[in-house]
Amino acid sequence: MPGLRRDRLRTLLLLGVLLAADLYFHLGPRVRRRLRPRERPPGCPCAHRAATSAPRPAARHVPPAEPDGGGPGSKLRALFAHPLYNEPEKPPLLGPEDSLLAGPEALRYYRRKVARWNRRHRIYKEQLNLTSLDPPLQLHLETSWIQFHLGISRHGLYSRSSPVVSKLLHDMRHLPTISADYSQDEKALLGACDCTQIVKPSGVHLKLVLRFSDFGKAMFKPMRQLRDEETPEDFFYFIDFQRHNAEIAAFHLDRILDFRRVPPTVGRLVNVTKEILEVTKNEILQSVFFISPASNVCFFAKCPYLCKTEYAVCGNPHLLEGSLSAFLPSLNLAPRLSVPSPWIRSYSLAGKEEWEVNPLYCDTVKQVYPHSSSGRLLNIIDMAIFDFLTGNMDRHHYETFTKFGDDGFLIHLDNARGFGRHSHDEVSILSPLSQCCRIKRKTLSHLQLLAQADYRLSDVMRESLLEDQLTPVLTEPHLLALDRRLQTVLRTVRGCIEAHGEHSVVANGPTGQSAPDSGPS
Repeated sequence: MPGLRRDRLRTLLLLGVLLAADLYFHLGPRVRRRLRPRERPPGCPCAHRAATSAPRPAARHVPPAEPDGGGPGSKLRALFAHPLYNEPEKPPLLGPEDSLLAGPEALRYYRRKVARWNRRHRIYKEQLNLTSLDPPLQLHLETSWIQFHLGISRHGLYSRSSPVVSKLLHDMRHLPTISADYSQDEKALLGACDCTQIVKPSGVHLKLVLRFSDFGKAMFKPMRQLRDEETPEDFFYFIDFQRHNAEIAAFHLDRILDFRRVPPTVGRLVNVTKEILEVTKNEILQSVFFISPASNVCFFAKCPYLCKTEYAVCGNPHLLEGSLSAFLPSLNLAPRLSVPSPWIRSYSLAGKEEWEVNPLYCDTVKQVYPHSSSGRLLNIIDMAIFDFLTGNMDRHHYETFTKFGDDGFLIHLDNARGFGRHSHDEVSILSPLSQCCRIKRKTLSHLQLLAQADYRLSDVMRESLLEDQLTPVLTEPHLLALDRRLQTVLRTVRGCIEAHGEHSVVANGPTGQSAPDSGPS
């Protein structure tokens, strides 16, 4: 009997130790995070409340328009002052049908969204018995993200002269976050990942949706790779890292090329504790935070194929680099169509697609809707040139706004797999250009201008990227690779002109003329 009592006592002691450890290491920190009051800035106790309720002073501060940045002798300033960047765009915008959103309808929708967010936030605080002095969010029509949405037109995501983009970049860089959550595609995969797939539907890298105090949203992609690291040559393109600096650089390159099809993107040092962990209501996201052996705050994706600490991203100890890409209008307001690229790659370890073995492939593409539209095909070639310059091989789909029809511009989303290898130029990315031998005159004129010494692409990119908080965004070898690849594009166009004649290759209007028969690439 005494031995049995001792066993019972040991069991009770062991259970007590386990319970205490669970309370200390797991439940305790969660309770403290939820009960901890927000830090107040020194000075007036109402300062925090005023800043939260009305972020208008920051919104009114409009920094100098970034495309016009640079001092005397600035190549970037000279580029944007060139007549090519100031001539009227065609066709001219005539009325509401050329704007993506109807202003009154969009504002009603956003007011409903803010009211619903306030309601849910109040219920959330009541359930946790949290008290807060923060007043309900107010929607201010002059905020940069609303003006960005209202400025999207048939010509692009923003106009050349609009100061809204500079203001939006400034706000995404500085405004405090009020919520953080997984993106929708990652939410759909939580606990249901098919690990037999080589390519996962949401990719294999963590991204989060951050909401700011002005109710704007941005996609956050954290740093996974150092600037001077190249993608190993044995990596397949579909398992390559997603690079936050590639997203930032792609926005600047897109603007320099005058496409204006990449959503405004900016770099930011994010405090993962204060700006993600302490503002998220998602318990799954809260549960994947941990302290590394180096005392850094880390987190990882909650999905079977990434639910390991070796896939985590870590602050230093709290600050983490990342890119923030502005959200486009909701699909409820502006439906988008996702279309598989005709030049999609084989997402398997072996095998090739038809375009990789058939030099006459473009003839087939031109006979199939929606690529039978000359405007759609020219836009795909624009995108191929853009992807070749960045080295992005992962363009399996593209998106368009349904309102603008078949000739509407393609949105250049998801550029994080660019700028991986500066020492290698993947010429197959240019297959739409080399096989179809078509290019817009506007695109060709910009490329030719950027090949001149006074407007050299690497120089204007270097200057443009200096405006970002995370500079240097690209290393020098990546910048010089842009010049080399630009010459490859121009050589390809010259070869097409020699084979088919300039009249058949260079399209004068936004939709162009019928393309010539394809020849060998």
